[in-house]
Amino acid sequence: MTQENPDSSPYSEQQLGTFQTLVDIVDKLRSPGGCPWDIEQTHSSLKRNLLEECYEVLEAIDGGGGKALSEELGDLLVQVAFHANIASQAGDFELADVLTHINRKLVRRHPHVFGGTQVSDAREVERNWERIKEAERQEAGKGGNEAKKSPLDGIPKDLPALTFAQLMQDRVGLAGFEWEDISGVLDKVAEEVDELRQAANLEEKTSEMGDLLMTMVNLSRWMGIHAEDALRQANLRFRSRYNKMEELAAGGGIDFTSLPLAEKEALWQEAKRLLSAES
Repeated sequence: MTQENPDSSPYSEQQLGTFQTLVDIVDKLRSPGGCPWDIEQTHSSLKRNLLEECYEVLEAIDGGGGKALSEELGDLLVQVAFHANIASQAGDFELADVLTHINRKLVRRHPHVFGGTQVSDAREVERNWERIKEAERQEAGKGGNEAKKSPLDGIPKDLPALTFAQLMQDRVGLAGFEWEDISGVLDKVAEEVDELRQAANLEEKTSEMGDLLMTMVNLSRWMGIHAEDALRQANLRFRSRYNKMEELAAGGGIDFTSLPLAEKEALWQEAKRLLSAES
């Protein structure tokens, strides 16, 4: 009995480079006689996979590797193809509907490219984008009992907290609920720090910490920084530096946990220096 080469493929290299081949492969996997696991999947069962693939794309972007990013984007595309196939089999919609919708949306939200609208810079593009989105939300609600009247309507409730806060503040800022300049935001940061210091119990501290985090997200907005991304990158830096500290201690035959704080701080600074030199 001969063993089949696991790398063999019924598709040519040219075919493997097309989106249609991905669609065909997913269709075969989920058709009778295909893969039992793939056939069982639903929109709900694949939610975790979709979320994991999104975060792996972000990790590849932060890692700076083009090959890794290429692979992770492919894994993300698989999720799109799977959900479209599940919907098609259920008679809900076709992949063509997904593509038609997003292509139409991209044209509609870029009138400065596909129409006669004039813009001065990227910030004006962002403002126009949000205004167009708001008009779409209002149009979608016409004639129904659930018309979306608030700029806060439609924000996905399962977004990470920092992303939710930043999107919410973007929306209300466009509605005019905004500081005149960044000095007001900085003053608010100092105010929230003082209130946190004065908090008397855990309940008050929790509330004041939430207010401080919200204000820091707003400061991120004003500085053109995405708070969620900034914190994720800070987490990665901290992990790398801490691991380097442990490595330095182990290399010197030192029990890291028993070191005094001052010596741990010295190792921290050395770890920062070494990692900076490596990058």
